Amino acid sequence: MKVTLKGIKDRDAFDKAGIALPDYDVARVQATSRNNPVWLHFGAGNIFRGYIASLQHDLLSSRSQTSGIITLSTHDGAEVDRVLSPHDRLALETTVLRDGTLNLRVTAAIANSYKLNGSSPADEYDVRALAPRPSIQMISYTITEKGYVIRDIKGNFLPEIKKDIESGPVAPCHTVSWTAALLWERWQAGAAPVAMVSFDNCSENGNLLRDAVLTIAREWESRGFVNQAFIRYLSDEDSVTFPNTMIDRITPYPDRDIAARLTAMGIEDMEVYTSKKGAHMAPFVNMEKSRYLVIEDKFPNGRPQLEKVGVLFTTARGVQLFERMKVSACLNPLQTALALYGCIFGYEHISDAMNDRQLINLIRRLGYEECLRVVDSPMIVTPREYLNEIFKERLTNRALPDTPARIATDTSQKIRMRFGYTISAYQKRGYALTSLVALPLALAGWLRYLMAIDDNGHTMKISDDPMLSELSRRMSEIIFTRPDSVERTLRPLLSNETVFGQNLYEAGIGQTVENLFKEMITGPGAVRATLIRYMG
Repeated sequence: MKVTLKGIKDRDAFDKAGIALPDYDVARVQATSRNNPVWLHFGAGNIFRGYIASLQHDLLSSRSQTSGIITLSTHDGAEVDRVLSPHDRLALETTVLRDGTLNLRVTAAIANSYKLNGSSPADEYDVRALAPRPSIQMISYTITEKGYVIRDIKGNFLPEIKKDIESGPVAPCHTVSWTAALLWERWQAGAAPVAMVSFDNCSENGNLLRDAVLTIAREWESRGFVNQAFIRYLSDEDSVTFPNTMIDRITPYPDRDIAARLTAMGIEDMEVYTSKKGAHMAPFVNMEKSRYLVIEDKFPNGRPQLEKVGVLFTTARGVQLFERMKVSACLNPLQTALALYGCIFGYEHISDAMNDRQLINLIRRLGYEECLRVVDSPMIVTPREYLNEIFKERLTNRALPDTPARIATDTSQKIRMRFGYTISAYQKRGYALTSLVALPLALAGWLRYLMAIDDNGHTMKISDDPMLSELSRRMSEIIFTRPDSVERTLRPLLSNETVFGQNLYEAGIGQTVENLFKEMITGPGAVRATLIRYMG
């Protein structure tokens, strides 16, 4: 069996293997998408192919939609060259159940794909022609949290952003710059309305996208590349909106063991790739069954009827409440704490860390006792019900091949929302920060992880992070087994408001984190001893 347009014509083979196939005319959908595009999307990674594109596939299957999604890549183009094109943009959706069963289906919602990374001028020309089409209702994103970062920790524009600002909308490189350029094309062609929708797992993602795009556009306006009328178009919610969203589906990197299982079933070309820039990809996407997507309902040009396939549309406040429940209390802080300590203890999978008594105690206290105390209910599901599902169904799914290393990626970009909100909420509600134990342990665990030495005293690999070089340099100044070398190094970091949202020393928790960290560097086994001391 081959996951290609030609391959899926052998329906009997796929049926015998229990693999569902598209029940609509894929060629017609692709043609309709070219002539009357509805949805453009930046990024073609795992969460997009396994969840977002899956939703449009469901609408196509129910005949509620006739057009698919066109993907745009500003990265290295590996997703297009290695995954999408060889498989005619089909994806093998692999849902991993707790008993190890794989629910499989082929989806075909991706109608076309273009590379906007300088390697294909023809693609760039075509996309600039597509962007003004009045039929386009939304342009969306799964580019990770760091995709919206346009300044460094000192407030200076990143080198690629500076280059884009100086060159104008003619030759952008960064995704945010391309976004501003395509909106400029749209404005020039008649200023048709459109929604710009981030699906990335970061706080107020729509606001982040809007602020970044407007910053680029205003820099261009100051240099004469665009005019004030264009800035007004971007700022007018009757024309361009940036809805906030909250997405939740654990989608690990594609797993080689699952690839082997698929190959053993007779499915060809299921290799797992790692691109030159470190992206992990495969023609299949392995993911959990649970899924949530909440979207602020602001679409000035209409939208696909995603509510028919389980998407929840609400107000900005509704999205904010669900996001804070997930990102700041019930899931992401727990995942981060598990991942950091899981790396330090050498665990291969998150589910392995869930067999560790001290780590279970850590995240139970963090979730049920410390974070839950200050989280408001989004009403869609209560925080306690959501947290119960996390412990009973999701983090304990041993069949789901999620790794501590994946979750530890880009922690510097996540830690402000995953822990900083709870600290602020305690202050606002008059709760004593001295009552927090698991949260400062999680922060101290991040610092200990950054030393790149596991609890046995051996060197370990650190996951990618935009601040990795700076953080590694700073942490290298600490002498292992010398707690007296800590203060000079940690104080500037724990005082950094960009990373934590506030100065942790002024908040009254910085010294606690520093002291816990000191306990963790007294020698091999010190991390475990510290957790036992506080978590039993």
